[in-house]
Amino acid sequence: MMRSPAPRRLALAALPALALSACSQMGPASPTGTTGAARGATLQQCETLAASFRHDQTSLDSAAVQTTGTLKLAEQPVAEHCLVKGAMHKRKGSDGRDYAIGFEMRLPKAWNGRFYYQGNGGLDGSVKTADGALGGGPLTGALMQGFAVISSDAGHSGPQTPYFGLEPQSRLDYGYQAVAKLTPMAKALIAAAYGKGPDRSYLGGCSNGGRHALVEAARGQAYDGYLVGAPGYRLPNAALAQLWGAQQWAPLAVPGATTQHPLNPSAKIPDLSGAFTKAERQLVADAILGKCDALDGAKDGMVQATQACQAAFSLKTDVPTCSGERNGSCLSAAQKEVVASVFAGGRTTSGAPIYSAFAYDPGLAGDNWGTWKFANSVALDPLSVGTVFSVPPGMFDPLKVDINARLPMFSATSEVYRESGLSLMTPPGHEKPVNLAKLKDRGAKMIVYHGVADAIFSAEDTRQWMLRLDQALGGQADRFARYFPVPGMAHCSGGPATDQFDLLSPLVKWVEQGEAPQAVKATARGAGNPGGENKELPAGWAPNRSRPLCAYPTVATYKGSGPVEDASSFACR
Repeated sequence: MMRSPAPRRLALAALPALALSACSQMGPASPTGTTGAARGATLQQCETLAASFRHDQTSLDSAAVQTTGTLKLAEQPVAEHCLVKGAMHKRKGSDGRDYAIGFEMRLPKAWNGRFYYQGNGGLDGSVKTADGALGGGPLTGALMQGFAVISSDAGHSGPQTPYFGLEPQSRLDYGYQAVAKLTPMAKALIAAAYGKGPDRSYLGGCSNGGRHALVEAARGQAYDGYLVGAPGYRLPNAALAQLWGAQQWAPLAVPGATTQHPLNPSAKIPDLSGAFTKAERQLVADAILGKCDALDGAKDGMVQATQACQAAFSLKTDVPTCSGERNGSCLSAAQKEVVASVFAGGRTTSGAPIYSAFAYDPGLAGDNWGTWKFANSVALDPLSVGTVFSVPPGMFDPLKVDINARLPMFSATSEVYRESGLSLMTPPGHEKPVNLAKLKDRGAKMIVYHGVADAIFSAEDTRQWMLRLDQALGGQADRFARYFPVPGMAHCSGGPATDQFDLLSPLVKWVEQGEAPQAVKATARGAGNPGGENKELPAGWAPNRSRPLCAYPTVATYKGSGPVEDASSFACR
């Protein structure tokens, strides 16, 4: 871990591009309330667990030893462990289909005394390998670090479509109940395997996995540490903003253009990418860099000073306006109006905000940004909005749906759906998270990270949540939670960014030793990276470029000397 000066206070002056809500100031960075170090143990039984373990509504299908190297992560062999597969709450759904909360647990032979709940992303629906992978193209994971790890399908299985949302209980499991049911079972299974339960428990994930973490922190509070990545904690609003955006892009797109459906290769969807082409997005990205690149002291193709950039950059004046046909060197007046409104988060015709504003970041030129805005907005978001978040559920044409009428459906209930989409998906009290004071007071900690160029879940929304948390905790949020924005990074990984990092180790050190993280080294994934190459890295970057990720509101700032490719040349100020 890199060291740098103590963090500045969270309160900042209002910025013209992204309005800030009133917030209190953060107190000093002295950590309090550590929970003590975990103590490891050796695995006592594996294969016998399938027959001997008993827990309410739980069945184990198998338990088998996985020798060293059976599983690999980033080309590195994972040490010997026990793989347990099973399910909880098997039932016949109201739709006549079979449901269960499927899971797998991986229990290291040499255990570090810790439990990690791996929150998976998207719509869940499959049991991902329980390796506890961390960061873009991870070089390590919770399992490799000696944690016992669980992964689940959140209560439904099959193709990753949201039709499970038509079944009321399956909605609830996906929203928050699967985590609540699996957590005590997993701790009991660990106790059966090792002769003792976990001393410390951690929950982490990115995207919907980050949402799972924030929801559990608000509802269950059964963990000591929370690693929260790109949290879609207002997922219904974010998805509706996507639909609203699709309707804004459509008039600017190539008439009649179609592209392949991301989940069904044989199906076609409207191709909206012509509304704001890759060349045009690169034009805007270059304009952002021209205005903001040097704000952190180094012209290096990265914008570290995100908040200062929002004040410095103007889409209206810093990007040329076309006087004739679009040719990639300018934006039309109509394009500028749509781009600005999409980045503002969208509003209903009555002026009600749909979602959060987004920060301008050069990562908008990336392919992931385009995929979310132009493809997923008409392929994936309509399904989740129609079947999981709305009461009553129902499908619709995303380019014709009435956004104004849809927003109230997120708060509605019925005799069949007794909990609203917003209730089951969002953390209770997120508008004023005073309930997290209980976690803070008992020594629990939270690390939040978010790619600034995330196109689906806004890093600005996460930042605003942090400001509200600071206010709710009396200006002492940094004693409980720290936020690490990742400049240039797209949704959970990728983009022109240093997106390979391990924030779990600093979280453990904070929880168990009281050492609060301020700067964490992150590395680019150039050619030859064992965790996978990031194809969107600019050609001029060193393949192993590194930067410190800085706890907000500090910014990675060039010291004035030293190699620009190395994190040691930057400090969090």
